[in-house]
Amino acid sequence: MEKTIQQLNLSDDFLFAKVMADSEICRRVLEKILKVPIRKVEAPATQRTIDLLFEGKGVRLDVYVNDDEGTVYNIEMQCNKKRNLPKRTRYYAGSIDLDLIAAGEDYINLKKAYVIFICTFDPFRDGRHIYTFENRCRENLSLSLGDESIKIFLNTRGTLDDVDAEMKEFLAYVEDTTDRFAAQAKSPLIRWIHRKVTEVKQNPKMEVEYMTLMQRDRENI
Repeated sequence: MEKTIQQLNLSDDFLFAKVMADSEICRRVLEKILKVPIRKVEAPATQRTIDLLFEGKGVRLDVYVNDDEGTVYNIEMQCNKKRNLPKRTRYYAGSIDLDLIAAGEDYINLKKAYVIFICTFDPFRDGRHIYTFENRCRENLSLSLGDESIKIFLNTRGTLDDVDAEMKEFLAYVEDTTDRFAAQAKSPLIRWIHRKVTEVKQNPKMEVEYMTLMQRDRENI
């Protein structure tokens, strides 16, 4: 049964895209995930499509954003376990790289890029709330390749004590985006996000847009 807009959680693509289109929320969420200060991000693009080749497989990105230092971030919500996520991150990262530079352009112009998947399941069954991957030398793990391509998987079902309380609360909120949860949340980040969530859910234009998308999806089945 389809959800109404009032029943959506942050794990639902429509609500996630609308909330993350807010530059300040996007910046704060990235800061929380990466644990680094980010001074400013450009207006996030949601549901951005990259079509590289006429006969090739394009990719639609949930959230695509640059910061003021040129770093690129792609943030995706993943609720389907059967989507071959590791190779999906590889394809997304490669597509972003090809979109960043023109043919013949120097590779030095490739920007640092993060592909971040927020999963409502444990993609690696290791109990962690966060898994971060970068390319390293097998013979010397202290030696990084330095290609500045990082893949991060967040897990809303983590069981280990590997992140702080605010991150655990944020990940729980992803699947329980309710007034009740927000009212008892200790995190200022969640209260900030929930104000935007409420704004989206109470906006009649957003409801019409959501219902229109649901109708299109039904017709395309």
